[in-house]
Amino acid sequence: MTRMLTRIIAIAALSTLVAGCNLRPLYAGGTSGVVASELGRVEIEPIAGKAGWLVRNALKDQFEAFEGQEVKYRLTIVLEDKIAGFGVRSDDRITRERRTLRARYQLVRLSDSVVVLDATAGSDAGIDVVSSEYATVAAEDTALENLATRVSNQIVTRLSLFARTEASASPAP
Repeated sequence: MTRMLTRIIAIAALSTLVAGCNLRPLYAGGTSGVVASELGRVEIEPIAGKAGWLVRNALKDQFEAFEGQEVKYRLTIVLEDKIAGFGVRSDDRITRERRTLRARYQLVRLSDSVVVLDATAGSDAGIDVVSSEYATVAAEDTALENLATRVSNQIVTRLSLFARTEASASPAP
């Protein structure tokens, strides 16, 4: 009985701590919230290559709901896409590859051309190399599509955190 009472007291104490930790939803207010309005002010520059096309489209898909506002920022992204073999058989054939996609991105304020955010994002995926060359190329393409989505999600999350920080730092009108 005392164990149960101790657990109940511990749960009540922990719930009080969690309630007081000042957690706030990142996207509070939905499409009319502070973060959404700032994301709608970002223009994405074209990115070179197939990986760039995939990342830019993934970003545009996520920003689509926030469009229609005056552009305040420009997002520039430089990608590094690598495929490296690392599983090797005794006959020197590669059996496994790792595809890595890294992005260095900068958010530039257009009013004064100051870089307000300079960060990186990245992800990697493993690919089995099989006897069919077509299947291997298809797996590499699928991996690139998935990596582009993951990297764009990381970028949007970081931009959202930046937007929330900027909104809380700037004085209310």
